[in-house]
Amino acid sequence: MAKVSGALPFALRAALTMALPTLPLVLLGHPNLAVFPALGAFTITFERSLPLRRRSRLRVLALVALAMTAAVGLGSLLAVWVGPSGPWNQGLAAVVGMAAVAGLAKFGCDYAGLRGLGAVLILVAFAITAEGTPALTDVLPHTALTALGAAIAWLVCLPNSLQPQRLQRLALADALECFARALEAAGPIETSKARHQAIVAALRAYHALNDPDDSDGVLGLTRRPSGRSVPTGYSADYVWALLTTDAWRDAEGEVVARHLREQARMLSDRRWHTLLPLPEELLDGPGHSHPADTATAPGSPATAPVLAPPEPRPPTALAPAAPGDGPPRRPRGRRRRRAAALLPTAVRTFVGTAAAGGIALFLGVGHSYWAAISAAAVLHSINVWSTMQRAVQRTLGTAIGLLLTSAVLVLHPGPVAIICLIIVFEFFLEYVVARNYGLGVIFLTPLALLLSELSTPVSASRLLHDRVIGSGIGISVGLVCALLLVHGRAAVRMREALHLCTVVSDQADHALHSTAARRRMAQVQLAAAAVELYEAKEAASGELRPTGVDPAAISAAEHRAYDLLGRLSRAVLADDRARRGRGRRRPGAARTS
Repeated sequence: MAKVSGALPFALRAALTMALPTLPLVLLGHPNLAVFPALGAFTITFERSLPLRRRSRLRVLALVALAMTAAVGLGSLLAVWVGPSGPWNQGLAAVVGMAAVAGLAKFGCDYAGLRGLGAVLILVAFAITAEGTPALTDVLPHTALTALGAAIAWLVCLPNSLQPQRLQRLALADALECFARALEAAGPIETSKARHQAIVAALRAYHALNDPDDSDGVLGLTRRPSGRSVPTGYSADYVWALLTTDAWRDAEGEVVARHLREQARMLSDRRWHTLLPLPEELLDGPGHSHPADTATAPGSPATAPVLAPPEPRPPTALAPAAPGDGPPRRPRGRRRRRAAALLPTAVRTFVGTAAAGGIALFLGVGHSYWAAISAAAVLHSINVWSTMQRAVQRTLGTAIGLLLTSAVLVLHPGPVAIICLIIVFEFFLEYVVARNYGLGVIFLTPLALLLSELSTPVSASRLLHDRVIGSGIGISVGLVCALLLVHGRAAVRMREALHLCTVVSDQADHALHSTAARRRMAQVQLAAAAVELYEAKEAASGELRPTGVDPAAISAAEHRAYDLLGRLSRAVLADDRARRGRGRRRPGAARTS
């Protein structure tokens, strides 16, 4: 069970988004049309993984809304085009279309960093409409209703996007919570995972606090010591400084973690308008020295044995940067390499979805799209090992979800009761799916089946039978595809990430003795390189083909990057203190003169 902040408000917004466009249609006597705005309302699922910068956030969500609408429109057009040629031809065309949509959605979501069920929900929107029987005159109304649901989802997400300080507070709260978990982690594996999550959260907080459209890099809050109102700021530098917390683990780890969680609670609670900034002595930690004075020895306190880093290359000078510049743009060549690394999993999803849908169609299974969706959901992972985990979770979740659906359908609910249950299941789905995928499938199964029942009512026994057979075929085919379609791109990505982390670490070492602007740039570059190295390592470790990279070299590169991040963080914090000290002295000097 993953710990997720803000799960309850998000689930309530998702349920509201589902209710607004669907409930009026059912009450007006058009339950068969309610499925289309419901599919568009799934757009809100993507909000959890949207970028934190306002313009990027609104633009990405608009693209997702367009993708959901296009999936329904293209599915309806496909059904109209091949429907008169017979159910077999329509089914075959739907399978090909579902495979293409699954592969494209998988690649697009991975490239954009959109996690969760998003790609699968785009496939669901296409599949339900592609196997329907609409007339040509129905295509435009169905697409418009889907666009309505997607637009409502976009509008529900709009208030948070228009309140940059709210997003900054949530990003900062998430970073503090992740650092608290890193302090309490036990064992090298859990510690490595917790540290990775902390650096990812720190990067998100940094970008949120340094949004050029909304912020000057400081989260402005107020504190009231002794009844006075004193302005203060919460800079991203304080978040970076927490990267040095390993030295507190033995003596003060629990105290610091409790303090960080209290700060995170204040930041995420709308009722709080005050915040006590993190004490500077806490950020320094016991026994810490500034990197400008002393270098951190290889045997410095750490949670795991620090291996001697490889012989460093000559430091490469960083490109000049003016103060206030944002993080450097990703080079075009790196974008191509990232796309090449993500392409094999998208191809695997395409093949698995096509094979599962084709087998279900050949065997004459009704609602054959369940097989394709199940295969795509299982293959919506980063490697073979995570595919196997998803297969187990989906099998157990689907079994429990089918029991829940049976208990509902045996009561023969009417359209109003069905749409109310859909809204309730949407709430529970969004509340638990970020914590555990298997728990999410428990509520996704009755949600999808009830949407199908609302669109084209059939007997409960046939609906459940088709889902059981389709899920079995899809999960099995997904596992076979993951085991057979072995590729070497994960190993290539691992070697490239290791090389990048080594080069950026050399640059960061050189930046320690350079200007404050270069230290800030090196900090962001090194954090991003460390994140990429960890993710590449995790993706490669779950594949069947070995990487050919020495694990000791990977561990040494990671520890060197973390050590340099801590030293850079203390240096940046010292720069900030020095700047504030000069600002405080200047008025006094003017008065004495």
